[in-house]
Amino acid sequence: MPVARHTTGREKTASSRGRKSPPGGLRVLVLSGPNLNLLGKREPGIYGNLTLAEIIARLVAKGKKMGVRVSHFQSNHEGALIDRIQKSGPAVDGILFNPGGYTHTSVALRDALLAVGTPFVEVHLSDPEKREPFRRRSFFTDIAVAQVKGLGPGSYPEALDRLLAHLKTRPK
Repeated sequence: MPVARHTTGREKTASSRGRKSPPGGLRVLVLSGPNLNLLGKREPGIYGNLTLAEIIARLVAKGKKMGVRVSHFQSNHEGALIDRIQKSGPAVDGILFNPGGYTHTSVALRDALLAVGTPFVEVHLSDPEKREPFRRRSFFTDIAVAQVKGLGPGSYPEALDRLLAHLKTRPK
């Protein structure tokens, strides 16, 4: 069953901060954390057989049909993800973020997302709630506009839909 959890905590922050879409549509950054570069090889019973490149290509195509510019950045390094959040925050309308293993450990990534105030959806291929106990805690769920998990590669297009629905409700 699809899980898309909405939270209200993010809406109380500066999620819109007066951002205006550029001519040509909304801009969405997809951020992928550690080990996601191994998708297709890494535990396919949990994560599926599609590579990250294939998932992103499908998401870019979906975005293009909807008039949304989708860009992507993957890193195994926490600092590189933080740098990209800080750099991209004002330049994008929203973020789809799969923090990978940093979901359960990174206060620094959480702080970066709060600092830039860009609305984001937390994305997971698997459902961390149904896995090892240490995976059940997320540092992001309470500040995300939504969480989408457990849909395999389908988590990404669902997350994009949730983000766009949120962005439509923001003040212009």
